[in-house]
Amino acid sequence: MLLLGMALLWSAAQLPMLLGAAGFGTPVATRIPLGAAEGPAAPVAVHHLHGWFGQRERTLPTAVLMVGAAGGVALSAPLLTPAIDAWGWRWAFGAVGLVGLVWAVCWYAWGEEGLLAPAPGAAPAPGAETAGRTVPHRGLLLSGTWLTAAFGAFAAYWLLSAGLTWAPDYLHEAAGLTTKQAGAVVTATAVGNAVVLLPHGLLARRSSPSGAAPRLPAGLGGGLLMCVAALSIAVFAEVDSVDMKIALMVGPMALTNVILTVSQTAVARITQAGQRGVVLGAPAFVYALAGILSPLVTGRLVDAGASVPAGYRSAYLLMAGLVAAAGVFAVCFLRPERDAARLGVTEAETPPAVHRGGTTALMVLRRVLWLLLGRSGDGCRWCGCTPCSLGSAPKATSIGSSRSKAPVRRPGPVAWAPVGELSSRLRSSRRRSRAVTGRAGAA
Repeated sequence: MLLLGMALLWSAAQLPMLLGAAGFGTPVATRIPLGAAEGPAAPVAVHHLHGWFGQRERTLPTAVLMVGAAGGVALSAPLLTPAIDAWGWRWAFGAVGLVGLVWAVCWYAWGEEGLLAPAPGAAPAPGAETAGRTVPHRGLLLSGTWLTAAFGAFAAYWLLSAGLTWAPDYLHEAAGLTTKQAGAVVTATAVGNAVVLLPHGLLARRSSPSGAAPRLPAGLGGGLLMCVAALSIAVFAEVDSVDMKIALMVGPMALTNVILTVSQTAVARITQAGQRGVVLGAPAFVYALAGILSPLVTGRLVDAGASVPAGYRSAYLLMAGLVAAAGVFAVCFLRPERDAARLGVTEAETPPAVHRGGTTALMVLRRVLWLLLGRSGDGCRWCGCTPCSLGSAPKATSIGSSRSKAPVRRPGPVAWAPVGELSSRLRSSRRRSRAVTGRAGAA
């Protein structure tokens, strides 16, 4: 219900701008409820998502969630521009407000709490994160994992905020691109930010098979990617080639966003379910400060430079140093498994899901995500749960005339397998079908 209330408040804060009498005071007044709804949206969504998955399966779903956030930034400009051209700038606010209301209706109809997040006052579900002692918040917020995760998210959000506010001006004034070209590059950068998250989630999933301990420390991969991104930012600041700058923005510099997924899952690992909302929300407060400080500091450095390009060079070198420091700290101190053992926090495992019904589209989406996770065992052919009346057990049906007494059994669902194995089975089935068809034609 919290996500539903936030969505309704966020949408309601957008719609007053459609009024013709709305002046300067209207956006000023609506920014307060807008910020109140939007600020905690990410940690609340992650907290809800983690109620569906055990610790070692959370990286990929969290990455998918972050891809949605980055994809929204990438799609907003090309989708809102036609609405503005057709109906005026007020419909930029009205369109996103209406989309928010549609999302709220969908969430009200199909949103559910996960099996690892029992409703308040209800009996915990099997496997729920209720074992272990409650850790004082001071111990959690002063742990090396939490401090490193918060600083890494701060550095990533610093670069993201500077890119959204100053990158178009930099590309226009310093790189010599037109306004339209600069906007296209910023959109491509947002797409790059989304693209890097999903492969990282898949690789993280492969590095920690279900039931096995992680092969590498959680902070090692994310920290090294941050260091690569920092080097790319420094090269971006020094090179003169516009093509090279664009390639760096869309590619290696986007690796900074990986720490946003890593930090969320690492913080969740050292926290019991009852404390997870607070401990996930605290880093949001830290990295939100970067959204305030980054545009301000970047603007001051640009103004203080001997020229506009020189000022931007100083600003991007500062970003490179900040991201590099976050990467080194992540490699050295982001150790959620070690801190969880020290704090006495147990690890949640994903329990067998129970089929929830829903539309065919929702069940297909669930199945795709479970296939990406590489789950094994018997499961529903629609959504991956067990047991399920839609396909969890073979059913006897009669085929032919009413005189037929011998039942023909439908095959049960295919056991869960990684995507590659499932594709191989589908190809083998198609080959057998073609062979049978060929023999029938020859006869």
